[in-house]
Amino acid sequence: MPADRDASAQTSLDMIKARKETSIDIVNVRQFIYNGREEWRRKEKLVEIVSKDPVFDKSKREWMTRTEKYTRGLRMTNRIHELEQLLGWSKQDTTIATSLLDDSLPISLHVTAFEPVFLLQASQELLDKYAGVIASRGIFGCYLQTELGHGSNVAALETTASYIPQTKEFEIHSPTLTSSKWWIGALGKTATHGVVQAKLILPGGVDMGPHLFFVQLRSLDTHELLPGIIAGDIGPKSFHGFAATDNGFARFFHIRIPKEHMLSKFAQVTDDGKYIQPPHTKISYGGMLYIRSGMVTTAGWVTAKAAVIAIRYATVRRQGTRGPDGLEKQVITYPSLHIRLLPILARAYVFIGLGRALSQSFQTMVQRLSGGDTSLLAEMHATTSGLKILCTTSSVQDVENARRSMGGHGYSAFSGVGRLYADVIPSVTYEGENFVLDQQVVRAALKAFHSLFGTEGKIRPSPSTVRGLTASSYYLRLLSSPTKEPPFLEDGDGSKSSWNDFETLILLLEWRAALLVHEMAQTAHDPDATLFQRVSRGTTEAFVGRRVGEMINDFRKNSELQESDVAVLSRLYLLYLQTTIESALADFLSFGLLRIKNPSRVRASRDPTRGLRLAIARNCLSLVPEAVGLTDALGFSDWELDSTLGMYDGNVYQALWDKAQTEPLNDKEIPDAYEESIKPMLTRGQQKLTERKWETKL
Repeated sequence: MPADRDASAQTSLDMIKARKETSIDIVNVRQFIYNGREEWRRKEKLVEIVSKDPVFDKSKREWMTRTEKYTRGLRMTNRIHELEQLLGWSKQDTTIATSLLDDSLPISLHVTAFEPVFLLQASQELLDKYAGVIASRGIFGCYLQTELGHGSNVAALETTASYIPQTKEFEIHSPTLTSSKWWIGALGKTATHGVVQAKLILPGGVDMGPHLFFVQLRSLDTHELLPGIIAGDIGPKSFHGFAATDNGFARFFHIRIPKEHMLSKFAQVTDDGKYIQPPHTKISYGGMLYIRSGMVTTAGWVTAKAAVIAIRYATVRRQGTRGPDGLEKQVITYPSLHIRLLPILARAYVFIGLGRALSQSFQTMVQRLSGGDTSLLAEMHATTSGLKILCTTSSVQDVENARRSMGGHGYSAFSGVGRLYADVIPSVTYEGENFVLDQQVVRAALKAFHSLFGTEGKIRPSPSTVRGLTASSYYLRLLSSPTKEPPFLEDGDGSKSSWNDFETLILLLEWRAALLVHEMAQTAHDPDATLFQRVSRGTTEAFVGRRVGEMINDFRKNSELQESDVAVLSRLYLLYLQTTIESALADFLSFGLLRIKNPSRVRASRDPTRGLRLAIARNCLSLVPEAVGLTDALGFSDWELDSTLGMYDGNVYQALWDKAQTEPLNDKEIPDAYEESIKPMLTRGQQKLTERKWETKL
């Protein structure tokens, strides 16, 4: 840095310059992301209200104890509902306002698990009695599924609900230590009621498997636990994540609930103990599907926050080689950095779009279920399972890669990214551990394959059967005719290159999925070490690839987006497809899918993947000037990011300096530990040195 340049002042100049370089209309793209001008304005208004309220101040939270964070979380929750009443917010307003709080709050389990499961599964009688009080937060709920000894294997849960026909009651019981409910959000100290997943035991000891029951946990007068229930908080989590949430344990000792408290909209028990089958064996999974669909959206926005912080910092951070202006280069201009960050940004955009579409699909399924139509349930289960795995796995990796891209400052709590990581990392485990969930995705893929080609895989399906394929198995059409074969690839530059053609890339992803499933069907008796994971990821990425193609068509038709907006968004979504293929080249090479035209042509490299990697490098380079504009379009305020390195004005070093001054250790020049520990150590060391000198003189 030249002597007359202030490095701190330069950061703001670099950010201003970066915003001038972008070719997109940030307002238009932001409205596209938020699904319209009105939705963005609603969110912007709520941010202004919440960020100015002292209850939601974030300046002290890094130094709070676990108990203080829990108390603060409930204080914020209470304030949200006070504002709801004072300002006349709609339910959607309250949902958005709550989502703005980047602390994991106990109320989130009420909203994302307890309430939707209850509304979807409860009988009309139970809905009439409790739906209103649940909606008004007159009771707080939690969802008690996971146990000390079992998590993803729901069928092996040990908690029992035994029906007693003489009194028309269910008896909820935890027969073993390992049947204790564990990890349940809001159970530790907050929830008054819960939906309990327990094995339904009919008279005579007949086990009907897991069912759902509505159970009161605490008194509404004193908040004390009801007789026969032991419950508490399970303790701090790794990385201090979810600190404000009281993940809890509970044991039940022969507690009785009315027969009507079984969630019996579908499965039922008659007064004399006879079982009435639900219309679909997996219908109780509806609540879980809702949670998983929400996780896709959450993964998108968490990834987006990490991308915004890292890209803004990379834009103003200067290191290494000096340019003609005498300044060190902005680190975002180094390929080793932007090749990491821009694909993260692309995944954020794609996952946000996927989450919105998935939520709409879920609502359609719920409407069908309310009329007894279960036709969409299996497809929704397959889709949400695969997307939950893909999006949470990617989000965890992307947040950590974003943090690492920021060098040493990324490890500071003030960067804001470590906090994101602590809260996102358990997402690969809850609501189905990802490696276990892979098996469900594979089972769905094999079921689709066998329904199309028979158990031996030799039936040639009819055109009408192929046309009836669902979105999650659409790739199987490629195997329906022996004349169909993977596309040949043009390995050139620019628009002539197949690596820059959306449809070709989507088709490659679908061919990979189809051949992986075919391989699984042929070798299911003796699968290789990673086949389940590759089939799961391959089929999901084919599904997402086709959805990306639809997203591209949608924004190309969007009259509010300018031509430059469409061009930049197209390159960003193209980058998603390119890097998805690049991350799975082992599969594409294994199945011979990289069929380059004119193989005899003299080439500079023997590597058939070089064309793809060059296309990625050039696409990333073209997106560097657009990076800040694309992050601005995501619409995060400084209050939402709470990051010294992701400041909108780019003044990161001043922000980091100012934040360090608030460290409580700096309140005193001489710490309390000086008299207790530092001084005795120094004195002892100095005495030893004096003694050695004296001994030397002697």
